Amino acid sequence: MTGRIATCLWFNGRAEEAARFYVSLLGGSIDAISRYPAEPPPQAPFPGGTEMLVEFTVMGQRFQILNGGPHFTLDEAASMCLTCKDQAELDARFDALTAEGGSDGPCGWLKDRFGLSWQLVPEAMLDMQKSGDGAGVQRMMDAMMGMRKLDIAALTAAFQGERA
Repeated sequence: MTGRIATCLWFNGRAEEAARFYVSLLGGSIDAISRYPAEPPPQAPFPGGTEMLVEFTVMGQRFQILNGGPHFTLDEAASMCLTCKDQAELDARFDALTAEGGSDGPCGWLKDRFGLSWQLVPEAMLDMQKSGDGAGVQRMMDAMMGMRKLDIAALTAAFQGERA
């Protein structure tokens, strides 16, 4: 079987702006931009020339943003999960994604300025979850539940049974 798969995100405008932001933040490329025809059909949600579908690649993954109009909205039912190697990377990604109208949420989740939900997950947290230490994982998860942006030192201290 052959084929390609891409995640398609439904937006109500700003598709090209969002794709360019994700490419600039995470590295990658804008692969194609299709636009609404000069004389779009009456049911088209945007005027002619507006980007309709933006195809792009970030971190080796293919994505599309469809400027489909207000019929559907992004929500936390689907999110981008980005692994971060350390606190410096997590902080930089968090700051960039919450800038200009983004917002932080509980347990390290956030929404960017376009309404897309993200989880920034430290590699250390993944290692702790795989450790087999159920009590440590529970303490780490309890600590995480009280956080907005994740604090790797505090999560590690909780996992080890220490205070941060």
